[in-house]
Amino acid sequence: MLNNARQACIAALLEWEKGRKFSDEILHETLKSARLSALDRAFFMETFFGILRNLSRLDFLIGELRDGSLDAGTREVVRLGIYQIFHMRTAPHAAVNETVNLAGRARGLVNALLRRALREKDLLEQRVNQAGLSVAQSHPEFLLERWTRVFGEASTRALCEWNNQPAEVHVRANSLKTTVDELLRMAPDARPSPAHPLAIDVDQLPVDWIERGLCYVQDPSTLMACDLLAPIPGDIVLDACAAPGGKTTYLAALMKNQGRIVACDLYESRVARLRENLGRLGVEIAEAIQHDCMQAHGALDGRQFDRILLDAPCSNTGVIRRRVDVRWRLTDEDFIRMPAQQLALLKRTVTLLKPGGTLVYSTCSLEPEENDLLVEKALQQVPGLRLVEARRTLPFVDRVDGAFAAKLTKD
Repeated sequence: MLNNARQACIAALLEWEKGRKFSDEILHETLKSARLSALDRAFFMETFFGILRNLSRLDFLIGELRDGSLDAGTREVVRLGIYQIFHMRTAPHAAVNETVNLAGRARGLVNALLRRALREKDLLEQRVNQAGLSVAQSHPEFLLERWTRVFGEASTRALCEWNNQPAEVHVRANSLKTTVDELLRMAPDARPSPAHPLAIDVDQLPVDWIERGLCYVQDPSTLMACDLLAPIPGDIVLDACAAPGGKTTYLAALMKNQGRIVACDLYESRVARLRENLGRLGVEIAEAIQHDCMQAHGALDGRQFDRILLDAPCSNTGVIRRRVDVRWRLTDEDFIRMPAQQLALLKRTVTLLKPGGTLVYSTCSLEPEENDLLVEKALQQVPGLRLVEARRTLPFVDRVDGAFAAKLTKD
């Protein structure tokens, strides 16, 4: 049982290095199993996510301090110490001494490296800034090259800076149970977000808001696709990739709990979470089912829908600020594989749309291959499909997560 925040961080980093789980899953598993105070939980979350955000930067600093390799456990301990020295307000003696205590037989080496980092901090910072954007902002070179081609150098730098900031907490007021004004009266530190009429920014999210289903934690960019779909009461709607349910519950609110929503997801564990959210937020018109919308047969056989939301699985490059380790999991091949899967899913889902119906294809990606270029391919390959409107948000422009949505109709 872990009862020390620094121990928990080292254990979580070692688990992440195995490459089988994303950071969010490891975070939840660690918090569930470790005995940490509220203060220690906050320290663990800050160091775990902060180190993953700054991997290139931290490893560059380690390389400046030492020639030669370190074993996996010692490297994580040194990363933790250097992160505290360069990115936190931890007292220097605590950053060194408390971290050295975790180093086992490598205590002497870790102590020497961290004390040298303290002595040479200003010089090391200069070397980091001279090493280029990939090191200074800790992003893979291939992503920087892609973004520079699409957005230019200045916007790419701004995007990297955005990705390395801790994400704010935004909530959507659940209009099935409350209003924005009522929530603002309940929490003095809450304030309306300029990004969306139902969005609220809050520093300390009241737990009872979540428990009572008064709101849903949701970046305003995720509401764009639902607004573009614009379902009305009485519609029959398919949410093809629905879990965990943020968009499904918003669709139900737009429909005033009148009509029918079929909400699908591939995995039963995610469907269970979807059902829990539907119930807590007071959604009465949604049927949550386990179903792979890529399949031509199954639960949706013979069904036709007025409107379909296809929030496709994607690279997540628009939400790296929230999914901090996505940058390290992606490869060039993903931008070939994912668009092929997305196009196949879109072409299959269109067959479930009534003539004259509306389908919104959306992603949380910034990449043209997953967005505009994919929609162009769909228009070329699907007879009768027509583009009505496309919208996007860019973090360095709109100050919200990156997202794309295209509204399509079928003649």
